[in-house]
Amino acid sequence: MTPQAIRAIFERFAADNPAPKTELEHATPYQLLVAVILSAQATDKSVNLATRKLFHDAPTPERIAALGEQKLAEYIKTIGLYKAKARNVLAMSQQLLELHAGAVPHDRVALEALPGVGRKTANVILNAVFGDPVIAVDTHIFRLANRTGLAPGKDVRVVEGKLAAAVPPEFQLHAHHWLILHGRYVCKARKPECLRCLIRDLCDYPDKTP
Repeated sequence: MTPQAIRAIFERFAADNPAPKTELEHATPYQLLVAVILSAQATDKSVNLATRKLFHDAPTPERIAALGEQKLAEYIKTIGLYKAKARNVLAMSQQLLELHAGAVPHDRVALEALPGVGRKTANVILNAVFGDPVIAVDTHIFRLANRTGLAPGKDVRVVEGKLAAAVPPEFQLHAHHWLILHGRYVCKARKPECLRCLIRDLCDYPDKTP
């Protein structure tokens, strides 16, 4: 895909949705970090349903640490892999309290050292909380980048690197959310909705749906 086509793609996304936001409900950086950990292999909708009560009752790392693993698991048992996620969220909260005075660090290395936090989760936090121009490549972005020809690659790190190099600087802050939302609601896995796609004429996908 040419640089001109890539610029046109993000110009259209920006015109359609100038200030995209995460769909994970949260009131603080810590709550977003918890929600992102819980969202692995789960939908944002299912996470929001669980965290509404959790964050009402235990909105801080201190309160979640005080719950203990079993009680925390009860709040999130409707989410897939909830037992492992409860362990990770509890350990992450304890480590935040011990090493960072309960605050979410603005540092990739420190974030990735937290239990349950990998590169993708760290990128979400760096982007959504701190405004860093990084892209967290989830399944939606990976599919979209390959299907459209925007940034094809065999693994997420390759795709992330290609996107970082290809997306014009003025669009990098919001590129993460534009791509996720487009992949989630338009360029779907099983049947992309090409008829209502903003970038249909710029996309290299040969099997566009009618």
